[in-house]
Amino acid sequence: MKRTSAPTNAFAPPRRGGLRLLITGGAGFLGSHLAEHFLGQGHQVLVLDNFITGSFNNIKALMPHPDFAFIKQDVTDYIEVPGRLDAVFHFASPASPVDYAQYPIQTLKAGALGTHKTLGLAKDKKAIYVLASTSEVYGDPLVSPQPESYWGNVNPIGPRGVYDEAKRFAEAMAMAYQRTHKVRVRIARIFNTYGPRMRKNDGRAVPNFITQALAGKPITVYGRGRQTRSLCFVSDLVRGLDLLLHSDLATPVNIGNPDEHSIVAIARLIKKLTGSRSRIAFKPLPVDDPKVRRPDITLAVRKLRWKPAIPLEEGLKRTIDYFRG
Repeated sequence: MKRTSAPTNAFAPPRRGGLRLLITGGAGFLGSHLAEHFLGQGHQVLVLDNFITGSFNNIKALMPHPDFAFIKQDVTDYIEVPGRLDAVFHFASPASPVDYAQYPIQTLKAGALGTHKTLGLAKDKKAIYVLASTSEVYGDPLVSPQPESYWGNVNPIGPRGVYDEAKRFAEAMAMAYQRTHKVRVRIARIFNTYGPRMRKNDGRAVPNFITQALAGKPITVYGRGRQTRSLCFVSDLVRGLDLLLHSDLATPVNIGNPDEHSIVAIARLIKKLTGSRSRIAFKPLPVDDPKVRRPDITLAVRKLRWKPAIPLEEGLKRTIDYFRG
């Protein structure tokens, strides 16, 4: 059994006041923002990542913090954390179509074995378990907006199935641990999120469009661009996850922005905000690309008192500034 490596910098012993948190995939786009947020709240944060899609640069500024520690490790290996843990955030997984096309087996293992390992740790530590699920559990939905009660329309053997089914399995495993072992489970179905620290080669619409626009290259839109996405700025998402952690909501909850925009409209807005002269180039629609994506956030509003606050144009300006840098 492969055991965890020692933290790069020592994880401070538990102290009174504040929480002690583990974030898997914490060097990724979402995980690093989550780590930064909780450090700012006065908590202790241990990040675990193997850098398949995460980046050390995302957590470099956090390394000197006395309440931060990092372990380079695959989440499917045995995880050992000395001392108390109050919460386990399982965010480790390739998360864009480009990533899970390149790493299909790793994606499935992160959703299956990684979920099993982290749930076992949460059970042992009597910690709250927060699972990063996804709107992709709804597949190419036949209803819009998508409520948590919708079971989805997923192709389990298509190219996107490795991610969709990994997350659906992870949800099932988490609920089984809740029912059988009384683990306090929180499941966030995360809709399209964007912001600083996304990778240029991420493969998702916003970083693709910004990178192409800033370089003066054609902005690639698939199909006719009529498919829709609902974009949530990362700070809004992190705030929602914090509220979820401190809630008693034991069933999946959508966290995303219900404002729906067509892909081509997003491309045109990014072209305008960057001042780019790029043309929009249309290419064939990928297999199983969802035609609509819009969350019903009634549950989050009612139970978490949460809704997004950052308008799309403001969030895109902040993201463009990051990509310019």
